[in-house]
Amino acid sequence: MAIRKPTAPAEKSAIFAEFLAGVTAGKDKKVVPGSIVEGIVSAVKGNDVFTDIGYKSEGIVGLDEFADKAEVVPGFRFQVKVIDLEDDKTGMVRLSKKAADDQIRWQQVLDRYTEGCVVSGTIKSAVRGGLIVDIDGIEAFLPGSQVDVTPVRDLAPYIGQTYEFKVIKISNERKNIIVSRRELIEGTMAEKRAELLASLQKGEVRKGRVKNITDFGAFIDLDGIDGLLHITDMSWGRIKHPSEMLKVGQELEVMVLDVDREKERISLGLKQTTENPWSTIVEKFPVGSRVTGKVVNLAAYGAFVEIAPGIEGLVHISEFSWTKRVARPSDMLNIGDEVLVSVLQVDAENQKIALGIRQTQENPWDTVQDRYPVGSRVKGKVRNFTNYGAFIELEEGIDGMIHISDMSWTRKINRPSECLNKGDEVEAIVEAVDPKEQRISLSLKKAQTDPWAEIASKYPVGKLVKGKVSKIASFGAFIELEDGVDGLVHISQISDERVTHVKDVLKEGQEVEARVVKVDRKDRRIGLSMTAVNMTEEQVKALEAESEPASGSTSSASGDMDFGSLGAAFDDAFQSQSVEWQPGESDK
Repeated sequence: MAIRKPTAPAEKSAIFAEFLAGVTAGKDKKVVPGSIVEGIVSAVKGNDVFTDIGYKSEGIVGLDEFADKAEVVPGFRFQVKVIDLEDDKTGMVRLSKKAADDQIRWQQVLDRYTEGCVVSGTIKSAVRGGLIVDIDGIEAFLPGSQVDVTPVRDLAPYIGQTYEFKVIKISNERKNIIVSRRELIEGTMAEKRAELLASLQKGEVRKGRVKNITDFGAFIDLDGIDGLLHITDMSWGRIKHPSEMLKVGQELEVMVLDVDREKERISLGLKQTTENPWSTIVEKFPVGSRVTGKVVNLAAYGAFVEIAPGIEGLVHISEFSWTKRVARPSDMLNIGDEVLVSVLQVDAENQKIALGIRQTQENPWDTVQDRYPVGSRVKGKVRNFTNYGAFIELEEGIDGMIHISDMSWTRKINRPSECLNKGDEVEAIVEAVDPKEQRISLSLKKAQTDPWAEIASKYPVGKLVKGKVSKIASFGAFIELEDGVDGLVHISQISDERVTHVKDVLKEGQEVEARVVKVDRKDRRIGLSMTAVNMTEEQVKALEAESEPASGSTSSASGDMDFGSLGAAFDDAFQSQSVEWQPGESDK
């Protein structure tokens, strides 16, 4: 009988160690930090769930990580994530069921969803910058700018609502999803916009809602596509800002004026949905009719008055008053004033109406002839000067004009300021009245005594006189005598020597002595001679004798001097050279 020898203790130990190492190696396979393994509950003590993961040591999972604590009993299997192989305090493996659930759930999300896909979710709460959306247990972020196509200021009404969203970004590193509701809405609207754009026709009327208001108009939402309602197409009348007529959210009917399908632009009109008031303007407001209107705008050149809804006319500043000199429309009117106007002109084609305020009042020029008859003596104040005369204010808004030729009996006036000053009180005689042209001609000199009756006797031919050179012309010089009377010294009578230029011999203001050699009562002129100062008594008597039979003037005398030629020279100077006879002008 064979006897089996017992195994040596050393051999048994080696075999067991080899077996144990094999078992341990099998259990430790894939158990590394971050891995997800199956765990089996071995015991539950308080809040600690002892879990066997097939490793050389067990791990602990917190009982609060289980949704259903009643099912956590020895033998219960679940997925768990290895956090650390050895806890510093307990020496056991540190595990987390929650981390495993999150990772498994995230992997399911990655398997199920991709960027661009559409998902359904419920908005849970609001956070800074947007909302949190629950998608199959995964929290996704919905930025505030992606909630709707229009800016949303209050996010509270969206909490608890379930919508469809488009996944616009998945971040595996941050384990988050960003979704957008706006992109889905815009996509739907784009399709709807294309259909609507294709169906729009010019001239048709559509319902819309005011979406936005700008300085130049308003954007109207036509149920999916926006059209521009320009401020000029809102009303037949004048408005300064679209907000005067429209409010955001207001519903209205508009007419399609133009459609640019390529650029997706739509022009709309509001006033075109109502009758154009200008089409019957001539019948409603015939020329000459009077109507009460409201001042809606003031410009430098006049005032715009609304005489009916959408109908404005212009009152030019010249039509404000018959007599008042209106510098600015605001001197008489304010925006909002009600004013009675008369229709002066109607241009329906160009939508223009000329109005007048003064035509609703009595025209003082209609009775001006009664107040200022021709030949009457009037008083007034010098208001203004022109090159040809002075305006005299007879009453407010009624001026008369004194021409420079009617200012003096004795002097040739070149500028009104030579004998008048602004603000002077003067008397004048009414020469002519033209109510139609609103003109009154006055004469200053006729309100005074004509001095020529005395001048003719005061300055007889042959008399020696003294005076100052007042003006110089190419044909001679004017000498101012007493009483403001001017006499002319012809260039041939200045010196015995030949004079080419008067200014070379005489200067303005220079005192000279001359002899009267010609008196023309008809044309009120006196001819002087400086060379005749040294005439002999016989020559003077001859000069006087020659002047006696003449009714108008003396032009010649006997003796050595040729006074016939002298008279002709004066006639040329006074008549042919009258253009040059301008007081104040010097020799040219």
